[in-house]
Amino acid sequence: MAKKDYIDLKTAIPGPKGLEWYARDRAAISPSYVRPYVLVADHAEGLEVVDVDGNTYLDFTAGVAVNSTGHRHPEVIKVIKDQADKLVHMSGTDFFYPIQIVLAEKIQEIAPGPTEKLVWYGNSGAEAVEAGLKLARWHSKRPLALAFFGGFHGRTYGAVTLSGSKAKHREGFSPMLQGVVHVPYAYCYRCPLGLTPEMCDFRCIGMIEEVMERIAPPSDIAVMVTESIQGEGGYVVPPAGYFQKLRQLTEERGILLMLDEVQSGMGRTGKMFAIEHWDTEPDIMAIAKGVASGLPLGIMVAKKTVMDWKQGAHGSTFGGNPLSCAAALKTIELIQNGMMKNAAVQGEYIMKHLRQMQKRHPLMGDVRGMGLMIGIEFVKDAKKTKAKDESTQLVLEAFKRGLLLLPCGENSVRLCPSLSVTQDQCDVMLDIWEESLAAVEKQMNS
Repeated sequence: MAKKDYIDLKTAIPGPKGLEWYARDRAAISPSYVRPYVLVADHAEGLEVVDVDGNTYLDFTAGVAVNSTGHRHPEVIKVIKDQADKLVHMSGTDFFYPIQIVLAEKIQEIAPGPTEKLVWYGNSGAEAVEAGLKLARWHSKRPLALAFFGGFHGRTYGAVTLSGSKAKHREGFSPMLQGVVHVPYAYCYRCPLGLTPEMCDFRCIGMIEEVMERIAPPSDIAVMVTESIQGEGGYVVPPAGYFQKLRQLTEERGILLMLDEVQSGMGRTGKMFAIEHWDTEPDIMAIAKGVASGLPLGIMVAKKTVMDWKQGAHGSTFGGNPLSCAAALKTIELIQNGMMKNAAVQGEYIMKHLRQMQKRHPLMGDVRGMGLMIGIEFVKDAKKTKAKDESTQLVLEAFKRGLLLLPCGENSVRLCPSLSVTQDQCDVMLDIWEESLAAVEKQMNS
């Protein structure tokens, strides 16, 4: 199949109706939202999004890694409609209903590691992270938390305090939550010591130990919070053995390990959760985004021995909504029955072709990822000078050609399509990617 089978641009991009809606949006909606271009969606199915002007785009964003099964997967839509005919809301923190319990049992089944788990429900990744942080402090009776430079955990106060990816997320909001100390992440492409994984002996973990020796006594640290693969920080993948070393570090000091799998979980990396690539069991884990194929749902899952807080300690009016639970159960079924395997296959295919392309285009400084969580970092030269404008322009050039992409980090672009993506769609994306990249290079040289 060809580009025309997935992309159909009928007007200038953005179109006239889209620009009208853009003007209305600017007059009514918070200016804090980040929109890299003017896409005004009308309807969507699979990996195709149609805007209000009738233009059809190929979507490699999945609504920021949320539509894991594709837009409006028919089986997901059916269970949502069926559930809506029975029960829409009852508040699972005050009452009981079966589908919330069934989903919790499924989460217990798929969560990494053999230890018995319990489940808490919220509405978003940030809420799941906040719940995990509160639980860690409650359980340990310790005040401090370690988090990582480059990490992103959400916009609420606790979550943004844990984050360390961009100063603008904090600007004007201080003071932040007390007791959070940031440490270096395993960002091997930009190792501050100029080392490589083969020769460093995990020096970045040694730097964490130094922080503990100087300013954060281990006996005061409740939890270490990290993403398995950094998302908004640039889709940064740590090396083999990294999390085993972190787990050893935390266990030796009685520190809980909390993993944020909000963007990397639910089959996206070719395993249900990215941390499984490192064969490591966390004490606490945050789940959201792709878990319910577009419906709002945040889940915090923790070892039963850790989730020992008292009745009334934490809750959520809308968390575990029946519609979201129904969507999540069907989403997990679809992921387990082929989509997770497809993520591994198509991700490997994309990575192979991007790395071949990288040899022709020095702007592509680093190609990294697992499954369908792929990041491409743009650099200007051999010194790895960050090509921020060029990465932004690549996203815009792709949009003009009908391909939806999103940036991440300061100078990277992410590929996070639905797990249902086909090889044909990957080929179309790759063609438009190189065409857009050539346009960016032409502008650089003009």
